[in-house]
Amino acid sequence: MTDTNRERDLVLAPNEYAFISDQTKGNINVYVGPYKTSLANTDRPVTFDADSKRFEKKLLEEATQNFTIAPEGWYVVLKNPARDGNQPKTGTTNNLIELNIGRKVNIPGPIFFALWPGQMAKVIPGHDLRSNQYLLVRVYDEDEARKNWKKAVMKTKTNTDGAETSPDDVLGTGEIPELTIGKMLIIKGSNVSFYIPPTGIEVLRDEVGNYVREAVTLERLEYCILLDENGNKRFIQGPAVVFPEPTEDFISKGGLRKFKAIELNEMTGLYIKVIAPYKEGDREYKEGDELFLTGKEQMIYYPRPEHALIKYGNKERHYSLAIPPGEGRYVLNRKTGKIFLVKGPAMFLPDPRELVLVRRILSTKQVQLWFPNNAEALAYNAKLAEMQKKDNNANDYLELPKMEETQIQQSNVANSPSLSNMGEQRHQMRKKEATSKEVASDEFSRDSSYTPPRTLTLDTKYDGAVTIDLWTGYAVLVVSKTGTRKVVAGPQTYLLEYDENLEAVHLSTGTPKTDDNLLKTVYLRVLYNKVSDIVPAETSDFCQVSINLSYRVNFEGEPEKWFNVENYVKFLTDHMRSVIRNAVKKHSVMDFYSKGIDVLRDVILGVATEGNKRPGRTFAENGMRIYDVEILDIALGDANIENLLIAAQQDVVKQNLKLLSEQRRLEFTQQNEIVIRQIAETQSETRQKTVELQKAETNKTLELDLAKIEALTQAEAKKINATLANQGILSQIQNSELQRKKEAEQLLIDVQQQKLAQELQKIAAEVQAVVSKAGAVSPDLIAALQAFGDKALAEKMADSMAPLAILGGKSIAEVFGNLLKGTKLENVLGAGKE
Repeated sequence: MTDTNRERDLVLAPNEYAFISDQTKGNINVYVGPYKTSLANTDRPVTFDADSKRFEKKLLEEATQNFTIAPEGWYVVLKNPARDGNQPKTGTTNNLIELNIGRKVNIPGPIFFALWPGQMAKVIPGHDLRSNQYLLVRVYDEDEARKNWKKAVMKTKTNTDGAETSPDDVLGTGEIPELTIGKMLIIKGSNVSFYIPPTGIEVLRDEVGNYVREAVTLERLEYCILLDENGNKRFIQGPAVVFPEPTEDFISKGGLRKFKAIELNEMTGLYIKVIAPYKEGDREYKEGDELFLTGKEQMIYYPRPEHALIKYGNKERHYSLAIPPGEGRYVLNRKTGKIFLVKGPAMFLPDPRELVLVRRILSTKQVQLWFPNNAEALAYNAKLAEMQKKDNNANDYLELPKMEETQIQQSNVANSPSLSNMGEQRHQMRKKEATSKEVASDEFSRDSSYTPPRTLTLDTKYDGAVTIDLWTGYAVLVVSKTGTRKVVAGPQTYLLEYDENLEAVHLSTGTPKTDDNLLKTVYLRVLYNKVSDIVPAETSDFCQVSINLSYRVNFEGEPEKWFNVENYVKFLTDHMRSVIRNAVKKHSVMDFYSKGIDVLRDVILGVATEGNKRPGRTFAENGMRIYDVEILDIALGDANIENLLIAAQQDVVKQNLKLLSEQRRLEFTQQNEIVIRQIAETQSETRQKTVELQKAETNKTLELDLAKIEALTQAEAKKINATLANQGILSQIQNSELQRKKEAEQLLIDVQQQKLAQELQKIAAEVQAVVSKAGAVSPDLIAALQAFGDKALAEKMADSMAPLAILGGKSIAEVFGNLLKGTKLENVLGAGKE
């Protein structure tokens, strides 16, 4: 068979089918597996393109298609079903039948079948619904929908009262809905947990292609808004699961459909415009009324259809302004034009319907007078004045920049109660859907630039009372008009009372310190202060020296004493000059020149105690303590003396260097000899170690030889013992063999004796017979015959006795003599021997 013929063979496995077009008639047949056939030359494999609705020619392998299979819990949406409802039969060829073109049916699984040419099928999983999910379905065939409404595959849920939802009431309305073509319905997950639509009903996808849609699950302090096609809105508060009506859509901001309720407290408020009349309690509200709600009236606010928020910028909440003690704020009444002052401490929440915060711009002269040498304050006020001219705002009022307003609100938000934080925690714990922090309601947006300024402010360092920012290590003396004094040490910020001033101190400057150019300041450096000075002194041998040093000073103890001395620098340097001069006077120039630093440190800081810590020098008058000193230079007043000291020191240095050189030479020689001795010792140890190793090796060799000899000796001893042990056995064996041989010989002798006895008896019988016969013979004849007979008998017996004589180790005569002993033949034998 050729490849061409093989390619014309159509082999279909189970669950496979193919469309074959007869090119001569135009018919399209369905071949359903398991099936095998050979195609004619006029047969062409084709497939049906669902998009173009046309049959396309394909290769045989490409034309083979799988059955449409819907397992349990799935369903098939079949377009153009057969009129008789039957699908192609398996294992045969099916001719095309008439189809309901344009119709669509839903077939629940489990089911599998092949498609007729022109049919289209889509397998969709059944729709599992949680209690916060829903389906949006549409009636596409009202007759089929009415007929098959109860045939929907569904799993109903148990109601709150314990009864299951009726299959006829899947919408939760208590009755079968009116089913008209195009009508949309909501299948709620709270009523149905599983749903497969019947024929006539189709499930619509959402924007991202999902069949199952998410309802909005509202927690407490959450709400959502539904907008109907007629323009009406529904505001729903949590906790609730919100399902929209078929004509409603969720309003979203930033992609979020649920929003946090606005949490208010006594320091926040909402500015609201009434856009529709309504009645709440005994009060009626008209369209156009303005409300300002704060936490005093309502702690939690949910938007409602009749309200619209008025926002300035992007903020819907108005926050209180913190006014610290000693500061104040100017407030303008929009209705009367009166400006009044609100003093701190207070949290001030102005009603935006009437009150506006304002600020005052200082003139250049005022800034220079109140804040001397403060270029920043001058530049800031100049900028505000320029902005005021640009905006053409009268009465020296200036609008608050938007950025600054945002900063103020943010700073006040940080001080708001914990409801906001609780809402954020709930927002983080929510996994299904995030909640927008924006307010989703009708609103009016008002730009703050076209109306008189809403809020006027200046940075707090210019706005309120005089503020002193103290750095670390500095202190000021605050004096009030009532005579109260207190020392304030940094780091901290101190607000001056109205009647308080800072007392100034005067400090000597220059090196050495003098009173020619005093520094006036209110700031006292109380930590790690540094005071430099040059002290002239005279030694005991009347040589002038100049000491350049720097004191390290801290102020300790009671702060109230720190400002008791007006010029602590002068006080310190004068006292220490006296102490240092007295100490230098007790030493010669050469002695002081060589160890002056130690002398000065002992005098100034005290003698070092255990742990090399010096106590320092404390001044009880103002709590000042010198904790360290740096001796920068000691210079002699007479250059010649200084040169002599330098030359003497040079000689000492040369001698020391020479001594050090000799010492290093000595140390080198000592170390060299030590190394040589160590080398010799090491080599000797090596040789000794080698001998010990050789000795140990010889001992080991001897032990090995002895062990071998011992092993051979033991082996030989064992061999001899084995041989000795075998000798006894061999002796027993030999004795046994000799015994057996002896018994055999004895047996042989016994047999021979018996035979001999028999012969003797026979011979005796014969002799007796002869004697009887020769009784008549003469005695001489008898004697002769008897002698002849004895001789013959002796010869025969000698022949017979020869083997016995050999075995017994005796002669034949001896054996025979022993045998005939006591008989008459004994004499015959004896005569023969002679």
